[in-house]
Amino acid sequence: MAINDIHTPVLLERCIELLAPAVSHEGAVLIDATLGMAGHAEAMLERFPQLTLIGLDRDLDALDIAQERLARFGSRARFVKAVYDDIDEAAEELGFPQVDGILFDLGVSSLQLDRTERGFSYSQDAPLDMRMDASSELTAETILASYDEVALRKIFWEYGDEKLAQRYARRIVEERQQRPLTSSGQLVELIDRATPAAARRTGHPAKRVFQALRIEVNAELSVLEAAVPRALDLLRVGGRIVFLSYQSLEDRIVKRELQARAKSTTPAGLPVELPEHSAELKLLVKGAELATEAEIDENPRAKPVRLRAAERLRRPA
Repeated sequence: MAINDIHTPVLLERCIELLAPAVSHEGAVLIDATLGMAGHAEAMLERFPQLTLIGLDRDLDALDIAQERLARFGSRARFVKAVYDDIDEAAEELGFPQVDGILFDLGVSSLQLDRTERGFSYSQDAPLDMRMDASSELTAETILASYDEVALRKIFWEYGDEKLAQRYARRIVEERQQRPLTSSGQLVELIDRATPAAARRTGHPAKRVFQALRIEVNAELSVLEAAVPRALDLLRVGGRIVFLSYQSLEDRIVKRELQARAKSTTPAGLPVELPEHSAELKLLVKGAELATEAEIDENPRAKPVRLRAAERLRRPA
């Protein structure tokens, strides 16, 4: 099956529309900070023949697929194995201290979800891995085997918004004293048994626990908190950035940084705005933009997406 048949980029046309004013000129540089299977990247390179694209990903499998998919673009496509909090270093090493556009398509990729052996999905039995970078040491199995009840409860509550965090954490600690938890099937069964019928909400009860484990394994939120300001600082004046977030914790981090930089910091009471205190960014969408029903029908993975975008107005003093 062709890669295009199994991977539909989320909000592709909207991303292109928002980034186009910044990347349609000769010599433009765009960073795809979460390259994945390169659906967004391929479309950008096709639409803008003068564009150079830098693709970042921590997943070697994704990079291999992306390099094959984008091979026809030659040197216009550059590839870096990196986590996106190293976005500024990656760009500078390639000779680009500033860039014109940046795209973040956050969360777990189609490749990672669809490959059962990666252990990201609660719907198929697989080893409890969940690493986006297979060379990393921490796995979901390690967390479940070594974190104490308090630590497990904390990540289920904070990263999964799981109301039954304490119950699940206690059951996991009890279970591992009898047998190690090594597969997603075991964990799903445990959660299913531990969930009272009255507490079952929409969706599978394991969904939030798996999300929390994945975030912890890959340090997704701490990485994003570091990456957003570094990415914004990379943008030249007139440059644009687009974020696609898939859960509220990601979106909150993005929203906080964008809104802070889109406000004037001129001290209250001054009769004029000081240029060095004027807003660094202009927000390009009102609030967080959601996928349309038509988009969701065509690509169900777009359902939870929240899009935010901004344009750089000035460089920091």
